[in-house]
Amino acid sequence: MAKKVEQYDVVIIGGGPAGLTAAIYCGRARLKTLLLEKSLIGGLATYTDEIENFPGFPEGATGHELMDLFYKQAKNFGVKFKFTDVKKVNFQQEIKIVETFRTNYEAKVVIVASGGKPRLTGAKNEDLFLYDKGISFCATCDAAANTGKTVMVIGSGDAAIEEGIFLTKFAKEVIVSVMHDPGKMDCNEIAKAEALKNPKMSFIWNTMVDSFEGDGRLSQVVLKNTKTNELIPVDVDTCFLFIGYIPNTEIFSDILNMTSAGYLITNEKMETNIPGVFAAGDVRDSFLKQVATAVGDGAIAGYGAEKYIAESEVYENQILNDGKPSLVYLWNAVDPNSRELLPTIEAFEAKWGQKVQVTKVDVYKSKGIAHRLGIDTFPTVALINENKIIEKISNSITPEKLKSLIQAI
Repeated sequence: MAKKVEQYDVVIIGGGPAGLTAAIYCGRARLKTLLLEKSLIGGLATYTDEIENFPGFPEGATGHELMDLFYKQAKNFGVKFKFTDVKKVNFQQEIKIVETFRTNYEAKVVIVASGGKPRLTGAKNEDLFLYDKGISFCATCDAAANTGKTVMVIGSGDAAIEEGIFLTKFAKEVIVSVMHDPGKMDCNEIAKAEALKNPKMSFIWNTMVDSFEGDGRLSQVVLKNTKTNELIPVDVDTCFLFIGYIPNTEIFSDILNMTSAGYLITNEKMETNIPGVFAAGDVRDSFLKQVATAVGDGAIAGYGAEKYIAESEVYENQILNDGKPSLVYLWNAVDPNSRELLPTIEAFEAKWGQKVQVTKVDVYKSKGIAHRLGIDTFPTVALINENKIIEKISNSITPEKLKSLIQAI
């Protein structure tokens, strides 16, 4: 059966805080925008009991409440939502294709905000207590909700030990399950020393999780000694897992550049290695993964999508000019020399504008068009005919040199 085909300006993969923010920006820019989410709008943030560090909410908010506001705001800007899983992507052409089971979505821009998932222990009953039922993956998010309580941390890497130390500011007791021999951890030595001397932290060595127990909510973690197989039941209020994180990037393998751990590599503009494809949020290789940072990523990606589409239209319609002669002046508004040349370019346009289309491109905020033309020196004048650069001038742009370009047409 042939798949349906739908066209959009922007397709966003993933409905977490990064994807929703990108959707708000794209929708507000009046771009025809579609957001695809396979399960739950808001992503992992939805499961957080209380978010107290997101600006603008002095009393805090639940993850569900906050993400619902994001969702409503995106819908108010006309963003479409479809709940489906992305099976495959094709980013080889100018128009990108995002494939689902029944439909191929074509877009000028794709924003990947597919997030990730915490690595699980695989222990018995784990699925019964995930997220809001006792198993957490974010100390920053859920520390305050565990004030005066007993919590367990699984893991001994930098994240586990540093988050465990942070939890001691709130919890009555932090119990750390470490799979290694006494005194051996995977974290840095400074964090290790600080943790070992922290009076609120205790360690159960040579252990892994055997099962999670409780009646509707987690109340006990049963550890197993890796050397003796002894089962050690430990009563807790919450268990924090810090044994790694798995980005949802499988379908982008061999398409988008990523780290050895599978995180997508972008520049500061959220651009991937493929023009017109952006990445934002937890799926991206970044220093901190929080709702606030995801929002920042999404804003940049959404703005970048708008600029990319606008520049594409200028590039196709004005600069390539259906293969007819075109002259483009690439200049920087903060460069005095570039500004001084503007009257010269305008005089040339007034005289020769009937023979050659003249386009002025300010590269101060974006060098996108310059990159498409392969130009990195400014100011530069480029003569384009039949969709290719015939001649360019980067030094001593004079009326005489501009006039000589006309002879090359």
